Amino acid sequence: MSEPQEPMTDLPADEPADEPVDQPLGEPVETPAGPQETAAPGAGTPHGAQTEPGTAEEAGAEVPTGSDVVADLAAAQSAVAALTDDLKRLQAEYVNYKRRVDRDRELVKQNAVFSVLSSLMPVLDDLDRAREHGELEGGFKAVADALERSVAAQGLVKFGKPGDEFDPRLHEALLHSHSAEVTTTTCQDIVTAGYRIGERVVRPARVTVVDPEPENAEQADS
Repeated sequence: MSEPQEPMTDLPADEPADEPVDQPLGEPVETPAGPQETAAPGAGTPHGAQTEPGTAEEAGAEVPTGSDVVADLAAAQSAVAALTDDLKRLQAEYVNYKRRVDRDRELVKQNAVFSVLSSLMPVLDDLDRAREHGELEGGFKAVADALERSVAAQGLVKFGKPGDEFDPRLHEALLHSHSAEVTTTTCQDIVTAGYRIGERVVRPARVTVVDPEPENAEQADS
Protein backbone atom coordinates (compact mmCIF):
# COMPACT_ATOMS: atom_id res chain seq x y z
CA MET A 1 0.00 0.00 0.00
CA SER A 2 1.15 3.34 -0.85
CA GLU A 3 1.91 5.79 1.86
CA PRO A 4 -0.64 8.41 2.44
CA GLN A 5 0.23 11.70 0.82
CA GLU A 6 0.02 14.95 2.62
CA PRO A 7 -2.64 17.20 1.42
CA MET A 8 -1.38 19.92 -0.87
CA THR A 9 -1.59 23.41 0.46
CA ASP A 10 -2.33 26.30 -1.76
CA LEU A 11 0.65 28.47 -2.52
CA PRO A 12 0.19 32.05 -1.42
CA ALA A 13 -1.03 34.09 -4.27
CA ASP A 14 0.60 37.33 -5.15
CA GLU A 15 -0.34 39.85 -2.62
CA PRO A 16 -2.22 42.69 -4.15
CA ALA A 17 -0.44 46.08 -4.25
CA ASP A 18 -1.18 48.48 -1.52
CA GLU A 19 -4.20 50.38 -2.37
CA PRO A 20 -3.82 54.11 -2.34
CA VAL A 21 -4.87 55.68 0.81
CA ASP A 22 -7.14 58.57 0.41
CA GLN A 23 -5.41 61.77 1.59
CA PRO A 24 -7.53 64.45 2.94
CA LEU A 25 -7.52 67.63 0.89
CA GLY A 26 -5.37 70.48 2.21
CA GLU A 27 -2.84 68.34 4.06
CA PRO A 28 0.77 68.31 2.74
CA VAL A 29 2.03 65.17 1.24
CA GLU A 30 4.98 63.77 3.07
CA THR A 31 7.91 62.71 0.90
CA PRO A 32 10.11 59.94 2.04
CA ALA A 33 13.42 60.97 3.46
CA GLY A 34 16.39 60.07 1.38
CA PRO A 35 19.37 61.41 -0.52
CA GLN A 36 18.57 64.65 -2.30
CA GLU A 37 20.15 65.89 -5.48
CA THR A 38 22.12 69.09 -5.16
CA ALA A 39 22.16 71.68 -7.91
CA ALA A 40 25.37 72.35 -9.76
CA PRO A 41 27.24 75.45 -8.68
CA GLY A 42 25.88 78.47 -10.42
CA ALA A 43 22.86 76.60 -11.76
CA GLY A 44 19.68 78.56 -11.59
CA THR A 45 21.42 81.89 -11.09
CA PRO A 46 20.49 84.36 -13.85
CA HIS A 47 23.33 85.87 -15.84
CA GLY A 48 24.34 89.22 -14.37
CA ALA A 49 22.57 88.62 -11.09
CA GLN A 50 24.34 89.98 -8.05
CA THR A 51 25.96 87.48 -5.82
CA GLU A 52 25.65 87.46 -2.13
CA PRO A 53 27.99 89.67 -0.14
CA GLY A 54 31.39 88.12 0.32
CA THR A 55 31.27 86.08 -2.88
CA ALA A 56 33.89 88.27 -4.67
CA GLU A 57 36.18 88.14 -1.71
CA GLU A 58 35.80 84.38 -1.49
CA ALA A 59 36.64 84.16 -5.23
CA GLY A 60 39.92 86.04 -4.66
CA ALA A 61 38.99 89.41 -6.31
CA GLU A 62 40.59 92.51 -4.76
CA VAL A 63 38.21 95.15 -3.54
CA PRO A 64 39.72 98.70 -3.76
CA THR A 65 40.05 100.50 -0.50
CA GLY A 66 39.70 104.20 0.23
CA SER A 67 43.45 104.78 0.12
CA ASP A 68 43.69 103.12 -3.32
CA VAL A 69 40.98 105.40 -4.70
CA VAL A 70 42.76 108.50 -3.34
CA ALA A 71 46.06 107.36 -4.86
CA ASP A 72 44.43 106.76 -8.29
CA LEU A 73 42.80 110.20 -8.16
CA ALA A 74 46.11 111.87 -7.31
CA ALA A 75 47.84 110.05 -10.19
CA ALA A 76 45.11 111.15 -12.63
CA GLN A 77 45.37 114.78 -11.48
CA SER A 78 49.15 114.67 -11.88
CA ALA A 79 48.78 113.32 -15.44
CA VAL A 80 46.28 116.07 -16.31
CA ALA A 81 48.62 118.75 -14.92
CA ALA A 82 51.54 117.39 -16.97
CA LEU A 83 49.46 117.36 -20.16
CA THR A 84 48.27 120.91 -19.45
CA ASP A 85 51.87 122.10 -19.06
CA ASP A 86 52.80 120.43 -22.36
CA LEU A 87 49.89 122.15 -24.10
CA LYS A 88 50.89 125.56 -22.73
CA ARG A 89 54.48 124.99 -23.84
CA LEU A 90 53.36 124.06 -27.36
CA GLN A 91 51.14 127.13 -27.54
CA ALA A 92 54.02 129.38 -26.47
CA GLU A 93 56.32 127.78 -29.05
CA TYR A 94 53.69 128.32 -31.77
CA VAL A 95 53.26 132.00 -30.84
CA ASN A 96 57.03 132.53 -30.93
CA TYR A 97 57.28 130.70 -34.25
CA LYS A 98 54.52 132.85 -35.77
CA ARG A 99 56.20 136.05 -34.59
CA ARG A 100 59.53 134.92 -36.01
CA VAL A 101 57.94 134.04 -39.36
CA ASP A 102 56.18 137.42 -39.54
CA ARG A 103 59.41 139.23 -38.67
CA ASP A 104 61.38 137.29 -41.27
CA ARG A 105 58.70 137.94 -43.90
CA GLU A 106 58.86 141.68 -43.22
CA LEU A 107 62.66 141.60 -43.36
CA VAL A 108 62.60 139.83 -46.73
CA LYS A 109 60.20 142.46 -48.04
CA GLN A 110 62.40 145.31 -46.81
CA ASN A 111 65.50 143.77 -48.34
CA ALA A 112 63.74 143.39 -51.69
CA VAL A 113 62.64 147.05 -51.65
CA PHE A 114 66.12 148.08 -50.54
CA SER A 115 67.71 146.22 -53.44
CA VAL A 116 65.39 147.72 -56.06
CA LEU A 117 65.66 151.28 -54.78
CA SER A 118 69.44 151.03 -54.45
CA SER A 119 69.67 150.24 -58.14
CA LEU A 120 67.63 153.38 -58.94
CA MET A 121 69.82 155.79 -56.96
CA PRO A 122 72.22 156.57 -59.85
CA VAL A 123 69.18 157.52 -61.95
CA LEU A 124 67.91 159.77 -59.16
CA ASP A 125 71.35 161.40 -58.92
CA ASP A 126 71.27 162.16 -62.67
CA LEU A 127 67.83 163.71 -62.26
CA ASP A 128 69.13 165.96 -59.47
CA ARG A 129 72.06 167.16 -61.60
CA ALA A 130 69.77 167.77 -64.58
CA ARG A 131 67.46 169.79 -62.33
CA GLU A 132 70.38 171.90 -61.04
CA HIS A 133 71.41 172.75 -64.61
CA GLY A 134 67.87 173.54 -65.73
CA GLU A 135 67.71 170.63 -68.13
CA LEU A 136 64.69 168.94 -66.52
CA GLU A 137 61.88 170.27 -68.71
CA GLY A 138 58.96 169.08 -70.78
CA GLY A 139 58.13 165.40 -70.98
CA PHE A 140 61.43 164.47 -69.37
CA LYS A 141 60.39 166.43 -66.27
CA ALA A 142 57.05 164.59 -66.11
CA VAL A 143 58.84 161.23 -66.24
CA ALA A 144 61.29 162.34 -63.54
CA ASP A 145 58.47 163.51 -61.27
CA ALA A 146 56.60 160.22 -61.75
CA LEU A 147 59.73 158.21 -60.88
CA GLU A 148 60.38 160.24 -57.75
CA ARG A 149 56.77 159.82 -56.62
CA SER A 150 57.03 156.06 -57.16
CA VAL A 151 60.17 155.63 -55.06
CA ALA A 152 58.72 157.88 -52.36
CA ALA A 153 55.64 155.65 -52.23
CA GLN A 154 57.94 152.71 -51.45
CA GLY A 155 59.25 154.56 -48.39
CA LEU A 156 62.43 156.05 -49.86
CA VAL A 157 63.14 159.41 -48.22
CA LYS A 158 65.68 161.88 -49.57
CA PHE A 159 67.73 163.93 -47.13
CA GLY A 160 70.70 166.30 -47.11
CA LYS A 161 70.56 170.08 -47.55
CA PRO A 162 73.18 172.82 -47.30
CA GLY A 163 73.28 174.19 -43.77
CA ASP A 164 72.42 170.92 -42.03
CA GLU A 165 74.50 170.09 -39.00
CA PHE A 166 76.96 167.37 -39.86
CA ASP A 167 75.96 163.95 -38.53
CA PRO A 168 78.41 161.14 -39.21
CA ARG A 169 75.54 158.66 -39.17
CA LEU A 170 73.84 160.48 -42.07
CA HIS A 171 76.63 162.29 -43.88
CA GLU A 172 79.88 161.34 -45.53
CA ALA A 173 82.37 164.22 -45.53
CA LEU A 174 84.36 164.56 -48.73
CA LEU A 175 86.06 167.90 -48.05
CA HIS A 176 86.71 170.03 -44.94
CA SER A 177 87.19 173.79 -44.66
CA HIS A 178 86.97 176.43 -41.93
CA SER A 179 84.76 179.46 -41.59
CA ALA A 180 84.14 182.08 -38.93
CA GLU A 181 80.45 182.13 -39.86
CA VAL A 182 79.66 178.76 -38.28
CA THR A 183 79.91 177.57 -34.69
CA THR A 184 79.61 173.85 -35.41
CA THR A 185 80.53 171.51 -38.21
CA THR A 186 78.04 172.21 -40.97
CA CYS A 187 77.22 170.73 -44.37
CA GLN A 188 78.19 173.29 -47.01
CA ASP A 189 77.53 171.60 -50.37
CA ILE A 190 75.59 168.43 -51.15
CA VAL A 191 77.46 166.37 -53.71
CA THR A 192 74.94 163.53 -53.76
CA ALA A 193 71.79 163.34 -51.69
CA GLY A 194 71.30 160.70 -49.03
CA TYR A 195 68.41 158.26 -48.88
CA ARG A 196 66.84 156.22 -46.12
CA ILE A 197 63.92 153.83 -45.68
CA GLY A 198 62.38 154.40 -42.30
CA GLU A 199 65.26 154.53 -39.83
CA ARG A 200 67.54 152.52 -42.11
CA VAL A 201 70.06 154.59 -44.06
CA VAL A 202 70.28 153.29 -47.61
CA ARG A 203 73.06 155.70 -48.56
CA PRO A 204 74.58 158.58 -46.59
CA ALA A 205 74.66 162.01 -48.15
CA ARG A 206 78.05 162.92 -49.61
CA VAL A 207 78.82 166.47 -48.56
CA THR A 208 81.53 169.10 -48.12
CA VAL A 209 81.67 170.38 -44.58
CA VAL A 210 82.86 173.59 -43.01
CA ASP A 211 84.29 173.67 -39.51
CA PRO A 212 84.37 176.72 -37.20
CA GLU A 213 87.61 178.66 -36.84
CA PRO A 214 89.82 177.45 -33.99
CA GLU A 215 89.29 180.72 -32.06
CA ASN A 216 85.53 180.40 -32.37
CA ALA A 217 85.73 176.76 -31.33
CA GLU A 218 87.69 177.64 -28.18
CA GLN A 219 85.24 180.40 -27.32
CA ALA A 220 82.32 178.04 -27.84
CA ASP A 221 83.94 175.47 -25.53
CA SER A 222 84.57 178.09 -22.82
